[in-house]
Amino acid sequence: MPVMLEISNHVAYVTLNRPEAMNSLDPESTADLTEIWARVRTDPDIRVAVLTGAGEKAFCTGTDMKKAPPPTECMAATYLRDGQPILPHMKMWKPIIAAINGYAVGGGLEMALACDLRIASSNAKFGLTEVKVASLAGLNGTQVLPRAMPQAVAMKMLLTGEMISADEALRYGLVSDVVEPSGLADLAKSYAEKIASAAPLSVQAAKQAAVLGQDMPLEHGILFSHLLWGVLRDTEDRKEGFKAFGERRAPEFRGA
Repeated sequence: MPVMLEISNHVAYVTLNRPEAMNSLDPESTADLTEIWARVRTDPDIRVAVLTGAGEKAFCTGTDMKKAPPPTECMAATYLRDGQPILPHMKMWKPIIAAINGYAVGGGLEMALACDLRIASSNAKFGLTEVKVASLAGLNGTQVLPRAMPQAVAMKMLLTGEMISADEALRYGLVSDVVEPSGLADLAKSYAEKIASAAPLSVQAAKQAAVLGQDMPLEHGILFSHLLWGVLRDTEDRKEGFKAFGERRAPEFRGA
């Protein structure tokens, strides 16, 4: 299968499985991702997802240009009907972790930018190289990259198509951690299981407050966070959290 899905302990592990093609996206893998993200978003047993690529050479290098089908209709018809093929399906309040092993280029980096937490192997490379093939990082790269790292560095990447290393990505804040390739999966699992063990509604509220608050004036963001705090106040999980704390035991959260 071009994309594999494994669910364990409330974690969905999504693996791009085309290592022979640098885990690039062909029409079949794009269709698989659409279905998988829909399940992650709606399955109450899933609390967090990890996205990675098979092997150690590439996370994802974007569209497989050898298999990209020629357009059958005008851009306006496709865009207004379908929008983007992948990234809207990644929009959810459940957290997504990108475990970036090797090259994250073009649409691959744009998928990583759509994730909430990015960790990388020491051999990872990051780039939006579309200008080198007369194209554009049109999924989210031109908008999100300058928001995810210093603008001057992002503009250099966008305008020259140059790539940066894992250490540079860490220095610029594009990723939170860099580890040896052999330790990437374990680190991703560790973060995912920590998130999955927390109260799922609280985790989703924290993400919602942080993401939506970025586009609000500070005072409005604080008020929105206070509103979400009030929404969570009467949940069964909050009662369980306080009770477990008093009884000195691990809480058993149900997402209710």
